[in-house]
Amino acid sequence: METPLSNSGNPSPRPVHRAPLALSGLDFKLLKVFKAVVEAGGFSAAQNELNVGLAAISKQISDLEIRIGMRLCTRGREGFCLTEEGTLVYQASIELFASVDNFRDRLSCAQNELIGDLSVGVIDNTISDERSPLVAALRRIHDESPKVRFRLHASQLDEVERGVVEGRLVAGIVPVYQKREEFDYFNLYEERSEAYCAVGHALFNAADTDMSVDILKDHQFINHRYAIHRDKANFAVYDSDSASASQVEAVAMLIKTGRFVGFLPQHYAAALVARGELRALRPDLINFSTPFNLILRHNTVRSPLVKAFANALGVDLKNPS
Repeated sequence: METPLSNSGNPSPRPVHRAPLALSGLDFKLLKVFKAVVEAGGFSAAQNELNVGLAAISKQISDLEIRIGMRLCTRGREGFCLTEEGTLVYQASIELFASVDNFRDRLSCAQNELIGDLSVGVIDNTISDERSPLVAALRRIHDESPKVRFRLHASQLDEVERGVVEGRLVAGIVPVYQKREEFDYFNLYEERSEAYCAVGHALFNAADTDMSVDILKDHQFINHRYAIHRDKANFAVYDSDSASASQVEAVAMLIKTGRFVGFLPQHYAAALVARGELRALRPDLINFSTPFNLILRHNTVRSPLVKAFANALGVDLKNPS
């Protein structure tokens, strides 16, 4: 049976002029489903987020395609992929829902009440850092504004930055290796990193007096693909044969083989050191600090909710770093 999109591959003999789309409540619902599917990376992955079955999601996306007269995505054995029109609709939906949130925030501010979604991205493996103000800030927001809904995403640096740029996240809390013009940066705290080896490594039982920076350079260091930190060159030599990792936990796994030395955040490694699995190598000499910042998209209006979140973090939005 043919649908309004069955003949989408056959061009019409003349341009079809459509009336402007008048958004209804159903359209908002369908666009939210589409946005969730895109951000989950496919229909199956979106089931938990939407709390509906695969068949229902597929029907809703088909209904949206029929409603707006565009093929938004391909799905099947080749996997999920947006069409050019789908990318346009997705970006427009981000702007649409951001505008709705801004409208709602302004009304709630007039009523002296904060409501809405606080979508924040944070770099993974930072929960053990007591210097991070995030948990306390979320607690304060919840206690003072219980109608705020938290949407917290823990992922890698590039994913958090991409989320803020695209508008899926209103803010990010990330390590700063180099600043980008797309963001405004606000200082939060610094994370200390040290060099570690594990049981079975030649340096694990070495005396501190026998250990120097030059000696460390004779051992294989793990190359951190996610962190370009100039200070590491003072302590380690990297080449194309170096082991590499893209996350903190992956670095720790390679260190635990007993064959490599690697840098880890001191707060993350503390539990492994306490269990006798890792050893910090001359932390008095071999260490560096990485600044963690709140990042917001540059030149955007700060909603009351974002301002409240920044205030809870102890950040003055008038003074970017």
